[in-house]
Amino acid sequence: MDAVIHIKNMVCPRCIEAVKEALNDANVGFERVYLGEAIIKRPLDKTQRSNLEPLLKEKGFELLEDKTSAVISNIKGLIIEQIHYSNEALKVNFSTFLSDKLGKDYSSLSKLFSSVESITIEKFITRQKIERVKELIIYDQLTLSQIAYQMNYSSVAHLSSQFKKETGLTPTQFKRQQQPQRQPLDSI
Repeated sequence: MDAVIHIKNMVCPRCIEAVKEALNDANVGFERVYLGEAIIKRPLDKTQRSNLEPLLKEKGFELLEDKTSAVISNIKGLIIEQIHYSNEALKVNFSTFLSDKLGKDYSSLSKLFSSVESITIEKFITRQKIERVKELIIYDQLTLSQIAYQMNYSSVAHLSSQFKKETGLTPTQFKRQQQPQRQPLDSI
């Protein structure tokens, strides 16, 4: 009988590998690990939980107990996965995407997220997109037009405007910095 555990602070593919390692070290059988959750072969017993929690904590993760935290973690994981690691652009808007993936009405997801995180889902998406744009600027392999297209901005002007609003710099000013500053994804 499969069960699902929710894990806080998973923001990248390396996080998935680190959680798999912790699950193995704690002798917790699992089917699959995604950003923010793991499908385990059976519910955790007390011994497994007490073994797993410190292993996860040592790697910067945390088991989530309540459903609210799990939903918030899932929302963040889906957004981060789509913006930072997906090669395919969304064919629908984020509200439809999140609603479909989580099987819940977007307005309730939005209210829950805002009440817990003190920012809107839209603001979280914007911050994630800007961090991804920073990364692409630093890599210096795409033009700003290509970045705007890849990140689903309607124009370079829209991207530049949003970038300046979030960072206080234009993309060009950011690029000219000696060591452009990026933020860890789990702190956004």
